[in-house]
Amino acid sequence: MTSNEVNLAIVFPGQGSQSVGMMDNIISLDPEIKKIFNIASEILGYNILEIISKGPKEKLNQTEITQPAILLTSYASWLLWKKKSKFPPTVLAGHSLGEYTALLCAGVITFEETVSLVSERAKSMQRSVPPNTGAMAAILGLNDKILEELCADVSKGEIVSAANYNSPGQIVISGHRIAVERVIKMAKEAGAKKAILLPVSVPSHCLLMRNAADEFSQFLNTVTFSDPEIPVLQNVDAKIKIRADEIKPVLLEQLYKPVRWVDSIKEINSLGVTRIIECGPGKVLCGLIKRIENSFELFSIHDQVSLENSLF
Repeated sequence: MTSNEVNLAIVFPGQGSQSVGMMDNIISLDPEIKKIFNIASEILGYNILEIISKGPKEKLNQTEITQPAILLTSYASWLLWKKKSKFPPTVLAGHSLGEYTALLCAGVITFEETVSLVSERAKSMQRSVPPNTGAMAAILGLNDKILEELCADVSKGEIVSAANYNSPGQIVISGHRIAVERVIKMAKEAGAKKAILLPVSVPSHCLLMRNAADEFSQFLNTVTFSDPEIPVLQNVDAKIKIRADEIKPVLLEQLYKPVRWVDSIKEINSLGVTRIIECGPGKVLCGLIKRIENSFELFSIHDQVSLENSLF
């Protein structure tokens, strides 16, 4: 099999895929991998590997820790795969935070800069909304248009909108807590199979994050981006980017605009991709992708066996 015969995408998960002990089996496979966690710990000012491996869960679930933790475990998975694989991917993509992992793996940003960026992004998000002001909820079983209309109808001057178009019939909403709770009630009455609050501390991908984007832009603009060595698909507009100057503005928009994961996977499919590997903790993205387009061969890397299975 030649590289031309392998049309491969690699995708990276975002916040919500974390768990205590995640990727322990991957991290232990190569002593070189632990070095990236040591470097990251120096940048972050705390032992990130200890929190990932031992918790407690409440600490790992804090946005400013969760985001670098997922970045690092996903990157570790990528490094191990890249070391053994013969075939370069056609395109990289990440779900929300995972987009930073994709940009790191594509050579757009250095490792040290990516760790700093993700840390600052999380802090800006956490600072932008007072505790218990915002919320997010998963709504299953309603089509996009009905849910969008519900959000518009019940907002009553507050912010609530679709944040993640994850798969057909699975949308996450985000905004002011009281407005999100009204949408949950109305969604159930409209026939939603499930409508539940999510255990998150920050209402991502809605206009409540506009201040976070303004604050984060000051840090983002100090970082020099390179043109990607591998094309990166950004999920705000579901478009491929091949130039550094196209990427940075979209990262700011990503904070307060929805993740268009369904459109992103459809775009990946249009490129002729037949195989997708999820590099990072859990199998959330593989589950979503299967519901969007069931023609892909899907792989996730979480231990030695799954790593070997993803090599072809």
